[in-house]
Amino acid sequence: MNFSIKATIRALLAPDHRIFCHPECWSAILGELNRRGEDQHEAGAFLLGEPRGDRLIVREAIYYDELEPAAYSSGVCILHAPAFARLWSICRERRLSVVADVHTHPGAAFQSWSDRDNPMVARQGHIAIIVPNYANKPVNMQRLGIFEYVGDHAWIDRSPTRTPDFLLITRWI
Repeated sequence: MNFSIKATIRALLAPDHRIFCHPECWSAILGELNRRGEDQHEAGAFLLGEPRGDRLIVREAIYYDELEPAAYSSGVCILHAPAFARLWSICRERRLSVVADVHTHPGAAFQSWSDRDNPMVARQGHIAIIVPNYANKPVNMQRLGIFEYVGDHAWIDRSPTRTPDFLLITRWI
């Protein structure tokens, strides 16, 4: 019964949201991104979770440097093929999917040419989230960059200023 009440409330309060994440999970992800970036370089993670119809539910994160220890050595996030093999293995073991990726930028959360040309997961519908100011607190959710990959190095801007109902941080998952 409890699950149906949560689902009903979520459907009434957030009918059009695409990605859902629990506040404690989101806060932990941002804290880890900030810690790993040391206020000096980008840091990133894959958000693992489960699809529920058109919705994506974030359950946990796998940080790039857990997959490839030298992922941040150039100052930007770079992963090679073995890191992705580890990622897919983790997804199989945990029975989760990559629902998005997230990484930090030093200033504004814009999509750089490198971000546009090198999607972490080059599959239509993949979501990339960019957090400004190396995820220093407080993170203004309205300043996130959120982009949906449509293929052929093209993206749709789903940032909160353009699509305010795309990402929802809520306990009602």
